[in-house]
Amino acid sequence: MTAILVRRKQRLAVRRAARRRVSAGLEAWLASDEATTLGSLNDAFGEKLLAAACLTLMAPAALPIPSGGATDVMSVVSTLFAAQMVLARRSVWLPGRWRTKELGARTQKGLHALIRFVKVCERISRRRLAGLITSRSGGRVLGGIVLVLIVGAVLAPPFSGLDTLPALGVVLIALAILLEDAAFAVAGIAVGAAGIALSVFLGSQVTEFVSSLVS
Repeated sequence: MTAILVRRKQRLAVRRAARRRVSAGLEAWLASDEATTLGSLNDAFGEKLLAAACLTLMAPAALPIPSGGATDVMSVVSTLFAAQMVLARRSVWLPGRWRTKELGARTQKGLHALIRFVKVCERISRRRLAGLITSRSGGRVLGGIVLVLIVGAVLAPPFSGLDTLPALGVVLIALAILLEDAAFAVAGIAVGAAGIALSVFLGSQVTEFVSSLVS
């Protein structure tokens, strides 16, 4: 009984921290005795879980180092959350296996770097077009954009580092929802679109070069 009360108290503390600041919520979530799972992330961010999950899962891919495809699993999971954003679901559906699976060491390492980035964003952010960002229609549009960017990150060639910009775009859009600041959404769309355009351009150049060799 005492253990249950302690866990409940910890969950409340994490949720209060998340309500104060996004970075504080992430720090409290990582520092709590509970496993760093998507289920415990839900306890921290509640109705904003979809954005928080995309932010968390895409953080490692947004690091400026080639992933070698290691982050693709997290990206695929992120598509489930993005799809639910498009559907404007109020209650989040998540398979039980994913709800209780602890995030890997690479993801947790990426989260510590992410928290430092989030703190910088919090210092420069303010509420801009918050009503539009948090509305159902706004959430649907942003969810669709996030879905496209995640697919772009997954389809980027392994070891190329070209998944970084689309993943960073997702991180910025997720921050726009969590911070209720449309400026981050605009930045995320621009960064993500540039990343996908770069992937398409380089891909076409490589295809043209290979074709010239075999022709």
